[in-house]
Amino acid sequence: MKQLTQFYASILHLLIWHLLLSGQAQGTFVTFYFRNKCPFPIWPAIAPNVGHPVIVEGGFSLPSGNVKRILVPFSWTGRFWARTGCDFTSNWKSACETGDCDGRLACNGTIGLPPVTLVQVSAQADRTKPNFYDVSLVDGYNLPVSVTARTLEPKCFIGECSKDIKNICPDELKVLNDAGQAVACKSACLAFDLDQFCCRNSYGSPSKCRPSVYSKIFKDACPSYFSYAFDSPLPLVSCTANEYVVTFCPSKWGAAMSS
Repeated sequence: MKQLTQFYASILHLLIWHLLLSGQAQGTFVTFYFRNKCPFPIWPAIAPNVGHPVIVEGGFSLPSGNVKRILVPFSWTGRFWARTGCDFTSNWKSACETGDCDGRLACNGTIGLPPVTLVQVSAQADRTKPNFYDVSLVDGYNLPVSVTARTLEPKCFIGECSKDIKNICPDELKVLNDAGQAVACKSACLAFDLDQFCCRNSYGSPSKCRPSVYSKIFKDACPSYFSYAFDSPLPLVSCTANEYVVTFCPSKWGAAMSS
């Protein structure tokens, strides 16, 4: 009887472990699907907040049209972004035109070089508790992103942009590649490093730090994103789903951009 009990205990242990690995155990994982609808390859990157684990070594390649599934553990917080124009065979310190993390494919927790469009996540796999997420242009923009939960709740959706900001970016904010193409658009804070744009010091409150002509360009093009630090109403989404799709280039913008 003791051996039989041990046998069933072993089977139960294996079953639980399988559920954990497959992300099906409630309260264990939140699933994110990264989808590349850009007409060029991208290199998504993931950076955890302090105290949270690195996921899938912090970065991977995602060819045009492909999808990659990743599992984020319970109570994980961090950020996602897409790197563009990368060449990891060059042995240069900066391997990517946007979002580079010390020239490495696997960022291993390193935060990418702005400006990039950031998806910020605070995840809980318990379906009774909401996950929180947003898309931020506080440091700038490189690609449009949409976030869709695998649920029928309309409040879970973060929409794409109505315009490609790179095409309307003021010259003083543009980031150009070696070919002279606009590959990103800096925020005013990143470009000028002034308190009034960065919402700090005497401008460190919503009443003092107001939208600028630059943040209004971002907001007009991408109304579902944070355009500056004290954006209001807060474009922060809370949703009890445990599966999400993060789509880069929902409208297939950037066809002229090189890989």
